[in-house]
Amino acid sequence: MKYDVVVLGAGAAGLMAAITAALRNRSVLVIERSNKVGKKILMSGGGRCNFTNTDLEFDNFLSNNNHFCKSALSRYTAWDFIDLVKQHGIDFEERKHSQLFCVHSAKDIVKMLLDECEEKGVKIIKNSEVKTVIDLEIKNLDRYRYRICGHEVDNKTENKFQVDCESLIVATGALSIPTLGGSDFGYRLAEQYKLPLVDLSASLVPFMFSDYLKPFCESLSGVSLDAEVFCNNKSFRENILFTHRGLSGPAILQISNYWLPGQEIEIDLLPNRNIVEELLEEKKLNNTSLLRNYLAPYLSKSLASKLQDLLWEDIAEIPLSNISKKKLVYIGSILNRWIIRPSSTEGYRTAEVTKGGIDTDFINSQTMEVNDQKGLYFVGEVLDVTGHLGGFNFQWAWSSGYCAGLDA
Repeated sequence: MKYDVVVLGAGAAGLMAAITAALRNRSVLVIERSNKVGKKILMSGGGRCNFTNTDLEFDNFLSNNNHFCKSALSRYTAWDFIDLVKQHGIDFEERKHSQLFCVHSAKDIVKMLLDECEEKGVKIIKNSEVKTVIDLEIKNLDRYRYRICGHEVDNKTENKFQVDCESLIVATGALSIPTLGGSDFGYRLAEQYKLPLVDLSASLVPFMFSDYLKPFCESLSGVSLDAEVFCNNKSFRENILFTHRGLSGPAILQISNYWLPGQEIEIDLLPNRNIVEELLEEKKLNNTSLLRNYLAPYLSKSLASKLQDLLWEDIAEIPLSNISKKKLVYIGSILNRWIIRPSSTEGYRTAEVTKGGIDTDFINSQTMEVNDQKGLYFVGEVLDVTGHLGGFNFQWAWSSGYCAGLDA
């Protein structure tokens, strides 16, 4: 088989690259290792796919080279993808923080991409494992630069394939949630072409604890509240969620992008309120409520009760008005600045993205082509570009895929 362009990976970035290349009348083949196209799209946003964000800023992305993402995100914007969604008549809605979701199902986005591929003649093969990529010696007018070798796996049968192409776009994802089709193949290919990697880590991922907080969180599993989380001069205010393993929720996932193993995080359980001042004022007003009852409307009854066991069990049945100022200052200070140390994250098994990746100093920021390797492109999560929670990683996939498809 011979194609102008071969795309490895039928996720968001790969399908966008294939569609864009086919728009230029290039013959395009997409090779997908799993049995289904767009698995990560299908599970995202609780099955509704948070496909982009209309309040996109460049500082919503992390990279060793903070300027790298600017060109691609400017060339193919959130509004460009929204136009495509509208063309296909997909109902969508805007939620808080300018996040856009499908009204019905993430399947609408996958169908849109597959319809675009079919209309433009893109061929997709699934259940196909690429094993090697070989450089071909270009002689005379022979334009084929790469030979992709692998095998098709269908239950009990195994058939080998070989494909030659002029341009190869690598959209194989990363290490996060391996059950959805991501792998380390892109990194291994980068190593083959002597492209360095920025350190990899699981990100947008829940925290776990090994100390007293493990049973504390487990006992509150399912409880959530609005809070502000701080680490390394970054903060996010959103819900946090107690789980049987530790802490999750949007604010925790966001701060995990900035946390390093061994570091502490701070949580303000009652943001925009000075609880020390409040408690001292209530004492002055002779408030005879028990502290857990006073706090329950703001923290939930179960959380207030568990915090009592942790912080003021010795005065649990003493009215607020009779608690010493020193004790109230101690309790209020922790509620506004709860310092805890995660033992680890849940790792790649539940991480929404992989932080780090192929060093972008070796990639053309306008085309996603390797600087010293004609016809080889890397797009999406495999690169050292990581977005915040809220549709930013999908937008990076659309934008980087578009730029590669426009050039390949």
